Amino acid sequence: MAQTLFDKLWRLHRIADAGDGYDLIAIDRLLLHERTGGVALKEMFAEKFDVAYPDRVFAIMDHIVSYRPGRGKDEARSPGGETFIQQTREMANRADIHLIDTDDANQGIVHVVAPELGIALPGASLVCPDSHTCSLGALGAMAWGIGSSEAKHVMATGAIRVKKPTQMRVRISGELAEGVSAKDIALYLIGEYGAAGGKRCAIEFSGPVIEQMGVEGRLTLCNMAVEFAAFTALIAPDEKTKAYVEGKPYAPLPGQAEPAKRHWDQFCTDGDAKFDYEIELDAALIKPQISWGSSPENSIPVSSNIPQDASDAALTYMGLNRGDRLADKLIQGAFIGSCTNGRLSDLQAAAKVLDGRKVADGVRAVCVPGSKRVKAEAERLGLDKVFIDAGFEWGEPGCAMCFYAGGDTFPPGARVVSSTNRNFEGRQGPGVRTHLASPVVVAASAIAGKICAPNQMLEAACE
Repeated sequence: MAQTLFDKLWRLHRIADAGDGYDLIAIDRLLLHERTGGVALKEMFAEKFDVAYPDRVFAIMDHIVSYRPGRGKDEARSPGGETFIQQTREMANRADIHLIDTDDANQGIVHVVAPELGIALPGASLVCPDSHTCSLGALGAMAWGIGSSEAKHVMATGAIRVKKPTQMRVRISGELAEGVSAKDIALYLIGEYGAAGGKRCAIEFSGPVIEQMGVEGRLTLCNMAVEFAAFTALIAPDEKTKAYVEGKPYAPLPGQAEPAKRHWDQFCTDGDAKFDYEIELDAALIKPQISWGSSPENSIPVSSNIPQDASDAALTYMGLNRGDRLADKLIQGAFIGSCTNGRLSDLQAAAKVLDGRKVADGVRAVCVPGSKRVKAEAERLGLDKVFIDAGFEWGEPGCAMCFYAGGDTFPPGARVVSSTNRNFEGRQGPGVRTHLASPVVVAASAIAGKICAPNQMLEAACE
């Protein structure tokens, strides 16, 4: 019987039928972060359980660590956050699991660190108490977000009880125009089909555009699938995936690499396999996108006007009107970073726009690399100087301004263009008005002082 990629991954990890429509699934690697990880570990110990497979569990400091340059080991960006950092460190050491601490050279956002260290691999099953764990499906892994109580169960047993989701294929053909990225594809998809369009499916992205896309772009696309209401997202591993994984610290050792690659070759969808839902996208129709409202589904081309059927609540919060031209709106903030767009290729793309230019007066611009490895490589390439010379703050890795946790943020009412994944009311702080976009649109907007795509910025300069 023909199988999809997800069918094969599910079957490989299925331990048993739980008898109630759910299956028991083996988990290869569990990822924790300091916002919930220390608490889950402490509760598990209080209930007299031990971690069954410590070598499969990774605790990574990222959610509430400070992004201030030169931060201290326990320094948090939220009031009282140091308690979570200290508790996670203490509990991780007690459990003898992998700990990537704030001062570790490998520290960073969990969904950035897991691929770059080879913790996430093709064919693996991974879970984390964070909804954007679906990012890791870009490598051909089966990865999804869980709750903290489920994390305790995985630590104690190495398995999780879960119902197999329905499946959807999103095939993207044609050619992307210059300046259009994976982030634009994601926002376009969500804008066209709605924030519930993923129907809690396991979504496989495929087609010529995916085949041409680099691994970091694929990670961005899969990251945003949860904003489309997907259970998870995944992309079949190919030669690009194998090259990306090779030589990473937790990847197969040299003597195991070739057998591993042959094993990964099986993880593809059979030609006549059936999906519950199919979506076809023409890449030529996609322009640089930006959100206007308080949901990612409120996304339109940067050059467009706000639609006439826009919701009153979203317009009120965002301080906008139907028919407004977004490109005319002044901004007060710009943020580049997060698990969505904090990788090296994201910073390189933004730096090309920023090079030799200055952030507009009245705009606070912040860049926070997704990991220390990304930061170190960016600094080796001189990207930090480009950002700083342009007027950006250059921060220490972490989730930073992706979500508000108390402490430093943009002021209420500030209009901010952000490379993050969510624009809900208050997501970046009380009253902050967040517009989601790609790193190049964020960079161009910071320079222009208003919502702007790079081509619009250049056209304005020539007028």
